[in-house]
Amino acid sequence: MLITHDTRCALDAVVDLVNTAPDEEGSDGVDGLSLIADLEDFVRDHDISGVGVLTDRDLSAVRGIRDRFCEVFAAKDAARAAALINELVASAGTTPQLTDHDDFDWHVHYFAPGASVADHLAADCGMALAFFVVAGEQERLRRCEAPDCRRAFVDLSRNRSRRYCDSRTCGNRLHVAAYRARRKEAAG
Repeated sequence: MLITHDTRCALDAVVDLVNTAPDEEGSDGVDGLSLIADLEDFVRDHDISGVGVLTDRDLSAVRGIRDRFCEVFAAKDAARAAALINELVASAGTTPQLTDHDDFDWHVHYFAPGASVADHLAADCGMALAFFVVAGEQERLRRCEAPDCRRAFVDLSRNRSRRYCDSRTCGNRLHVAAYRARRKEAAG
């Protein structure tokens, strides 16, 4: 599956957005978008351009679409994921346009000029996820399988085998624990 630079940026943004939700395991119950400053940091960290001065209204709207993206990652089948993505993209007033800003080659923005940050994320991130559903790869939108972590990630491994997020060394912790258990059992 070919993933362009702008699609990869949108995937990174949607995963990070989902992982700010306070009810996600690994978030310690803390909302990663509780303040406008948090949203400003998110916008800066993901190079989201053209959103202007952010307000409480923007913060509330972004939290709302974050909840919808959480539902996409929890969707049990492609039909449910597609319905959620369709709602997100439609609510953003999608207006695809080619652009070549900031030293990047031509790529597509799916949001209208002057769109709010929530519409920007809904459109671009929604379309990035839509490509996975269209390609029959919705199962790549995953949650970490570590018992104490349910962080979202997109499995971009060649054989779709990734089981753990990479933000908390979950896989390493479980592999070390299993190794130690085997050694303890063998030592008997």
